[in-house]
Order: sequence, then C-alpha cells, then structure tokens
Amino acid sequence: MADETYGEERARNLEALLRNLAARIVEMDARGELLKQAGELMRLIGDVRSELFHYEVRATYDTPEIAENRRIVAEATDNPDNPWQKTEWMPDEDDEPTW
Repeated sequence: MADETYGEERARNLEALLRNLAARIVEMDARGELLKQAGELMRLIGDVRSELFHYEVRATYDTPEIAENRRIVAEATDNPDNPWQKTEWMPDEDDEPTW
C-alpha cells in the first residue's frame, strides 16, 4: 500500500484489522486467556495502532502530483542562482506614493 494516499481499499483493510482485533479479544476472553496471550495482543494492537496512525494523518500525505509540485518549488527556492531573490522591501515603506 502506498503511503501517499489513503484510499478506500486501505480504509477497508483497517476496518478488517479492527474487527479482527475485537474478535480475538472476545475469543480470548471467552476462554479466559486474555492475559495469557499478551504477546499476541501486543502484536495485533501494534499492527492496528500503526495503521490507525496512518489513517489519522492521511490528510498530510501528498498525491504524486502534489509531491512533484512541492519538489519543483523546493528546487526553485533552494537554487542559489535563482533570479527570484527575496528583497528587503517592507509594505510600510510605500505609504505615500510618489506621482
């Protein structure tokens, strides 16, 4: 699964992971083995936690097009030969225009 976006397929996979975790907890609880299976629970919770984190921050992922646009802008601003250099002009300097 690509980390750039969080599509419907990936969201359905997360839902399945959550349901699987819930089912395992219910199953272990019914057998009285919740604490005996702590290692398995930690692994399952870790998997779900990681994917849930990706889902939560999905808005910060760039699509390939946005990533390319960011690369172009970064390349242009990081170039020392860039003709578009920052000036020392301040907005308050032109309070009284000269005609």
